[in-house]
Amino acid sequence: MPASFKAELVACFGQPVAENPTGVMQEAAFRALQLNWRYLTVEVPPTKLRDAIAGVRAFGMQGINLTIPHKVAVMQYLDEIAKDAAIIGAVNTVRRVGDRLIGENTDGKGFLRGLRADAGVDPRGKRAVVLGAGGAARAIVTELALAGTAEIVVVNRTPSRGEAMVAGLAAKTAAPIRFEAWSGAYPVSPATGILVNATSIGLYPDIDAMPPVDLRGASPGMLVCDAVFNPPETRLLNAARQLGLPVLDGLAMLVYQGVIGFELWTGQSAPEAVMKAALREALGVAP
Repeated sequence: MPASFKAELVACFGQPVAENPTGVMQEAAFRALQLNWRYLTVEVPPTKLRDAIAGVRAFGMQGINLTIPHKVAVMQYLDEIAKDAAIIGAVNTVRRVGDRLIGENTDGKGFLRGLRADAGVDPRGKRAVVLGAGGAARAIVTELALAGTAEIVVVNRTPSRGEAMVAGLAAKTAAPIRFEAWSGAYPVSPATGILVNATSIGLYPDIDAMPPVDLRGASPGMLVCDAVFNPPETRLLNAARQLGLPVLDGLAMLVYQGVIGFELWTGQSAPEAVMKAALREALGVAP
């Protein structure tokens, strides 16, 4: 049989995307499995998103990732939305099945896999506090709810946004989700088993910023998680370590959402260790 020189294409669409490192770990995974696939990082303004999705169809691309500001807007251009992505109300991954484009959300799934695989924590039966009410928070809260978390408290500085998110997700998942207003330093109670920063506080270049939380009341085994991946060692995680609390950095969520995306696109098991190493090297983090 003659050799095939046709490369399969996947991509990330967003604006801005220059600092998005997803392509580094995906390309490393393709090389490791000797797949002739390419991952393109593409700047797509909101006014061109419809055309960009038409391009995905025209080029026969196997899938895409979506980042800011396209995770909600892209849904109108797809053929189907997965159940959990519909609950979340956002899509960060699209996969091709025949001629159909199906929207998925791997953010929350990636967080959950990191929680179980890297931190060794099962959220079932635990009380979780999630800081923020944006896209990352919606995905994380949804997956925690579906995983059987006993209680989820959403803490946000804008009550209207937090209350709307909680009402929508509680109705769709029938999970015990409630809202608390964020005013001053949020006091973490000893009953909390998992604390998650799902805001962008601490994200590069504002690396000295820390979510206003008081960790002194936390129980000794409470897991502190940060969705911020750049830098991986945020001020929140450093403060938690100083108190002897276990932590989970944002690289776990980023890697595992990429692992899930890789498997959705290729149908093959992802080389997780290769992807982790590539991402850490790209971000200048010691293995």
